[in-house]
Amino acid sequence: MKIAAITSYDGRYFSGWQIQKNAVTVQEEIEKVLSKIEDSNVTVRASGRTDAGVHARAQVCVFDIARDISPEKLRLAMNANLPYEIRIMEIFRVDPLFDPRKDALWREYMYFIWNGAQCYPHMAGYVWWNKFSWDDKKVKDACSYFLGEHDFSAFCKTSECPENSIRTIHKISFRRKGQLGLLRVRGNAFLMNMVRTIGGTLDIIGRGKNDPEWILELLNEGKRVQAGPTAPATGLFLWRVGYPDFTS
Repeated sequence: MKIAAITSYDGRYFSGWQIQKNAVTVQEEIEKVLSKIEDSNVTVRASGRTDAGVHARAQVCVFDIARDISPEKLRLAMNANLPYEIRIMEIFRVDPLFDPRKDALWREYMYFIWNGAQCYPHMAGYVWWNKFSWDDKKVKDACSYFLGEHDFSAFCKTSECPENSIRTIHKISFRRKGQLGLLRVRGNAFLMNMVRTIGGTLDIIGRGKNDPEWILELLNEGKRVQAGPTAPATGLFLWRVGYPDFTS
C-alpha cells in the first residue's frame, strides 16, 4: 500500500532533506526506520527538498510498504525508532498513483524574523535574528511585486538554477507581532534558496538601502548577483503543502 506521512522535523540537526554522502539527512533517517520495519529497502519521496538547517512543520513524504499494518500502528512504530528531531504527525493511505511532488498544487513557507539588538536565547535556531530595524511598509510594498508568474533566476543559487526558472507566487505577506516578523510565501514550486534570497532581498529594502520597486528590476533582469544575499536557514519552515484532496 502507498502511504503519505505528514512529517515535522528540526532542521538544525540535518543537512537537508535529500540523502547525501557523509551527511545526516531527514530522508536517510526515515528510510532506515522504514526499511527496518519492512525488513527490506524502502524509498521515500517528498513534496520537495529543504536546505540544511531549514525546518518543516508539515513536509509530505510518500512510500510503499507491503507489511500488513494499520497506518496508526505504523506511525507509532516510526516515531518509536526515529530521532526525536523527526516526528510523523499524521499518516494515511493514498492512491497508488499519488506523487507528492507532481500532485502538489502549492507549497507554503513561513519565515520567522526577529528584529532587535537582543533575542531570547530559547528562540535561537527557530528565528532569523536580524539585528536591524525594518520599515515594515516598504517590506509589504515590496512583497506585492512578487505576486504572479515570474522568472526567479535572480533568486536562485546560480549553480542549481534550472533552465526553466519561471515560478508562480500565489500569496505573499509580511506582518509583525512586536519584534517578530512573519513572512509567508505560497507558490506552485520553489527554486534552490529562493525563499531565503527573497528574505535577504527584503532585508535590504526593509533597512532602507533600496526601494520596493527594485524587485521589478530583479524579476526582469534575472541575475543572481544583483539580488540580496541568501538569508540564514534559521527561522525558515516548510509550513504546508496543498493537494487536490488534502492539505498537510
